[in-house]
Amino acid sequence: MPREYVECTEIAGKTVKTLKVYEDALDGCETVIEFTDGTTFSSSVTYQPVVKATLFRGGVGTPQVLRDYEL
Repeated sequence: MPREYVECTEIAGKTVKTLKVYEDALDGCETVIEFTDGTTFSSSVTYQPVVKATLFRGGVGTPQVLRDYEL
């Protein structure tokens, strides 16, 4: 499966004034870059909870999976 990415070509060649990384235990993290020309770039990574469950029949050997659930 190919990974998707965002290419920010407008940032190439800019001079960084400050770079800050913020972490939030609930939301993820954000990076803020301020440039010397007065522009600012912000990006964030968020954590999306995934709910997974399995109904299976156990016993000796490998369990028999009856159904997988995922939200």
